[in-house]
Amino acid sequence: MPKVQAAGGGGMGRGRRGRMVAATALAEINVVPLVDVMLVLLIIFMVAAPMMTRGLDVNLPVARRSQSLSSERIFVTIPLSFGKDNRVQLDEELIRVDVLGERMRQALQGKSDKSVYLRADGAVTVQQTMTVMDALKTAGVEKVGLVSRLPGER
Repeated sequence: MPKVQAAGGGGMGRGRRGRMVAATALAEINVVPLVDVMLVLLIIFMVAAPMMTRGLDVNLPVARRSQSLSSERIFVTIPLSFGKDNRVQLDEELIRVDVLGERMRQALQGKSDKSVYLRADGAVTVQQTMTVMDALKTAGVEKVGLVSRLPGER
């Protein structure tokens, strides 16, 4: 129920003209500032949440008898002389590119990771690199990684 105050000076009773004025209290809460604050907090938490994720530190047990991982990496190197003799280097052995497919099938046989790392001389053309990559893909290689040096490395 609203309070009843007299209009006019600070006294009680009737105003100058003798009528009573009802002063209504604010019946509704203004929710606009509340929504603004909540949206700002939501944005802050959305930005900050990915930065707070952290993995668990786990000390893995050591097994005396375990299967060895087939993590030997296979490197194929395309030397600068590839344009003349069509030879690539498979690990430490120089072979012709037409034999590369069969040698890769033999090297990948029994491995679960069928990926090869390709190193090419800086002066080798893109077409020559694509020729070797096509030979690798037809041999069953699933992933071909290109190896490069960082700017300061020698």
